[in-house]
Amino acid sequence: MTFSMRTRSLLAAVSIALTVAACGPKDEDIKAAAGTAVASIQGATVDVANGVATISGQVADEASKTAAEAAVKAVKGVKSVVNNITVTPPPPVVISADDSLRTNVATALKDYPTLTADVKDGVVTLTGEVQRAALPKVMQALTALRPKKIENKATVKK
Repeated sequence: MTFSMRTRSLLAAVSIALTVAACGPKDEDIKAAAGTAVASIQGATVDVANGVATISGQVADEASKTAAEAAVKAVKGVKSVVNNITVTPPPPVVISADDSLRTNVATALKDYPTLTADVKDGVVTLTGEVQRAALPKVMQALTALRPKKIENKATVKK
């Protein structure tokens, strides 16, 4: 059986393509390299099939999600990346109830007799006078009580 020149050229091209494809990185090797690339990103895992890397898991923030994707894209042999990572939602903000907030604000301001505070719907409104040096301590003490907001209408004295 004799092949035409065109058929021989086509068979040679197919043979070369198969040889080159067989020399490329294997999925197991790509997966190992991708796993190493995301090892520092807690919660991220990688799986690879046919050169397509799928990242999954749960990370603390968007920056970690983006970093994992960039790290895997840089791995030799990765054709594309599917990023299925989810970001852990932040904990809910807890706002103290007005009654307990009112009591705790009064306790926090006991050393500052020139300051008064009103509490309504989680908002603490400061009035009166406060020394400039004492203001950061007052604000820190009030913030620790978890109000919705602190409105400082107090006069600051030197």
